[in-house]
Amino acid sequence: MIICPTCREEIDEGSHFCDQCGQALLYCSNCGRVDTGRRCTQCGGLMVSADQYGNAKPSLMSSVTSSTHVTNMQNATNVGMPIQRVPTIANQSIQSPQGHGGIPVMTLINPKLNIRVIGINGAVIGRRQGPYHDIFQQFMYVSGVHAQLLYQYNTGWNIIDKHSSNGTKLNNKPLTPDVPAKIKNGDIITVANVNLQVSIN
Repeated sequence: MIICPTCREEIDEGSHFCDQCGQALLYCSNCGRVDTGRRCTQCGGLMVSADQYGNAKPSLMSSVTSSTHVTNMQNATNVGMPIQRVPTIANQSIQSPQGHGGIPVMTLINPKLNIRVIGINGAVIGRRQGPYHDIFQQFMYVSGVHAQLLYQYNTGWNIIDKHSSNGTKLNNKPLTPDVPAKIKNGDIITVANVNLQVSIN
């Protein structure tokens, strides 16, 4: 078992995301420690995704590491986006580093409900879990784990319905659970009965 660096709950080793809070997990390419930054706070090693860590682990455990392997690990880290849970503030906004890792900044907005959140790659949207739960906990029709945001380098930003009770819609079209739906600037995402306009810079 490992400990989620965000919510401190125990989760299975090799997990890509915390099943308690939705935090995307990174692994130290040197010592295997789970954290959320670019560098390991314990040994200073580069942090990589679970897939990248799993593929590189046999080489890392070897006493001989080639310069080619080191270069590949550095490139892999540049491709992966360190995910950080960020706190809510009074006006129900969530901020994250803009343009981090070359990923365009996506904002979900509902001015009437005073909602403005900045998308975090891998983040869960839900009433009980994920970095936005403080915002959505007041909406009774939003599921505890309702949807998930995902950035893919070949398709861009996507939203995934997570078998929510009241569904997720994209431009008023219901989404199939667990199937990523590409979102673009100006789209309207409906989480249960909450409309959010997409702005991508």
